[in-house]
Amino acid sequence: MVDTRVKAKSVIGKTIISEETGRRFGVVSNVDFVTESGELLNIVVAGATKALKDLNLKEDDKGRMLIPFSAVKSIGDFVVVSENELL
Repeated sequence: MVDTRVKAKSVIGKTIISEETGRRFGVVSNVDFVTESGELLNIVVAGATKALKDLNLKEDDKGRMLIPFSAVKSIGDFVVVSENELL
């Protein structure tokens, strides 16, 4: 059986792109999760681009943009997110 789990530390530093347009949104800085359950909440974005800032997403206490983990479609060389789910 193939293990398809991805460790959070391997996601940090990956470029985030839009599934629909291929636009670059920034780089994964961190991953927010609930410690008790392990539920993934948000991807914290470093170096958010104008395209991402124009979507008016929530920010953390340090002013970094937050992408809900529910918008993540795949993780490989890039973190691909659905722009439609961010609107």
